[in-house]
Amino acid sequence: MTGPRITLEQWRALVAVVEAGGYAQAAELLHKTQSTVTYAVQKIEQLLDVKLFELQGRKAVLTPTGQVLFRRAQTLLERAETIERGAASFADGWEPEVRLAVEIIYPTWLLLHSLERFARERPEIRVQLYETVLGGTDEVLFDRRVDLAVSGHVPAGFAGDPLLPVRFIAAAHPDHPLHHLGRPATLDDLREHRQLVVRDSALQRVRESGGWLGAEQRWTVSHKATQIAAACMGLGFAWFSEHTIRHELDAGLLKPLPMREGGERFGHMNLIFAEPDNPGKAVRRLAAILREDADAACARARQLREREPGA
Repeated sequence: MTGPRITLEQWRALVAVVEAGGYAQAAELLHKTQSTVTYAVQKIEQLLDVKLFELQGRKAVLTPTGQVLFRRAQTLLERAETIERGAASFADGWEPEVRLAVEIIYPTWLLLHSLERFARERPEIRVQLYETVLGGTDEVLFDRRVDLAVSGHVPAGFAGDPLLPVRFIAAAHPDHPLHHLGRPATLDDLREHRQLVVRDSALQRVRESGGWLGAEQRWTVSHKATQIAAACMGLGFAWFSEHTIRHELDAGLLKPLPMREGGERFGHMNLIFAEPDNPGKAVRRLAAILREDADAACARARQLREREPGA
């Protein structure tokens, strides 16, 4: 297999000529002689049998072919720089990948904000995200398939740091019969209607749900998006993490059930290191970002509650 005929330095010369506005300016930018820059661009034309520039009046401008190659050369140089930054990062002790498990009751918007922050800081580091349910989180921790986990349950043998309080509420579409009983609903009332449940994602270490599972009719699905969509269509009720249905509550698609008792419960999300004694730099940094964002979200929630009438 033959290698590339054009070197990165030659592509860099082409990009510099275009971005700096001429050969003399490019030579100054690259700290090279003008003849060296000119030769590099001519070599590209010769080896690829293309014409990169054409005269328009007294000014040399890119040909259509030159425009395409210029854009691709920019991309090539950016990728080369990314590889070099990544190599320097790995040499400095940053691992190339972080594996993270997050239970689906954690707010998706908050998780994605944290991952986006991490990606801005360390674009060269890949993230493997496992979206888990109940025993699925325990399983990936015990099997060491992840480096870090966010879970409402700390399995035996691990230590967890509190990350985010979670309020669970029973909710259904506003037109659901449970909203029109003319009185607070009871657990016996719930038994007569379809409950929507998300399946435990564990293959071996299935864990019992901490919630109520007393309905005779039950749909068990694999994703919280399916559970939420079904509830919004009036197909059943469910206990949801309030964070995960904030949009649906605000839009009037879902409404908390008027329960006489048991309509809400509280839990706490925990941050768990798979190897707490020796986490890598990337794992520690992602954990710090998750903590910072969770703290900021809690502070905003407190401020909103304090502004509410009667607070």
